Amino acid sequence: MSKTERGIALVTGASSGIALVTGASSGIGLVTAQALRRDGYRVFGTSRKPMPDIEDGISMLVCDVTDDASVRRAVDEVLSRAGRIDLLVNNAGIGLLGGAEESTTEQAKAVFDVNVFGVMRMTNAVLPVMRRQRRGRIVNLSSILGLIPAPYNALYASTKHAVEGYSESLDHEVRTQGIRIVLVEPGVTRTPFEENITRPDRPLAICYTAGKAAGQARFIRRFLPESFVDRSFRKFSRLAD
Repeated sequence: MSKTERGIALVTGASSGIALVTGASSGIGLVTAQALRRDGYRVFGTSRKPMPDIEDGISMLVCDVTDDASVRRAVDEVLSRAGRIDLLVNNAGIGLLGGAEESTTEQAKAVFDVNVFGVMRMTNAVLPVMRRQRRGRIVNLSSILGLIPAPYNALYASTKHAVEGYSESLDHEVRTQGIRIVLVEPGVTRTPFEENITRPDRPLAICYTAGKAAGQARFIRRFLPESFVDRSFRKFSRLAD
C-alpha cells in the first residue's frame, strides 16, 4: 500500500460505508478507490468520460467537476443507488507547469475551475447529505506545493494554497455537525497526471530543472531560515539574483 493509500485509510474514520472518489479513472484517484474498496467501502468513482465499472467492484459515473449540473447528477445517482454518502474524496485535478507569465488569464481560470471550484462544487453538493446524516468525511487532495511554492508552479501552487485555506476554514464550520474536512498533500508521484500535465498557452524561451523531493523541501522549509530556503530554490532552478 502506498503512502497516499495509507493516508486515506487513516483519515476515513470508518471501515465501511459509501465513498465517492472524483477523478478515479487513473493515478491517485484509482488507487484510492481500490484501497477504499479493500477496506470495505462501497465505492463510486467518477471520470469526465463514460467508462466501464472497474473490475474489483468500483462503480464508475460520469462527472465533470466544472459543471454544476453534472456534479448534481453524479451525487443524485449515488444517492439513488446507495442512499447515503459517508466519504467524498476530491481528487479530480489538472496540473500546469511553466512560468507564471507564460499562461493567459483564461488558462489560469481553467485550472482554478477544476482544482478549486471543482472541489467547492462537489463539497457543496455533498454537505447537505452529510449534514442530514450527522456524519461524514471529505478528503481534499492538495499537494506539497500547497505548502511550499516552487518556481514554475505559480498557478498550480496557487490552486493548492486555495484548497488548503478553503479546507481548513470549512473544517471549523462543519466539525460540530459530525463532518470533518481532511487534506492530503502528496509530493511527486509517478502517475499519468505527471505525463498529462498542462503546458502554458503562451510559452517563453525559458529553461529550468525539476524541484527536489517533497520530503526534503518540507524539512528545509520548516527548520531552516526563509532566506536560505529562497536562495536554495533559486540556485537549484538556475535563477540568478
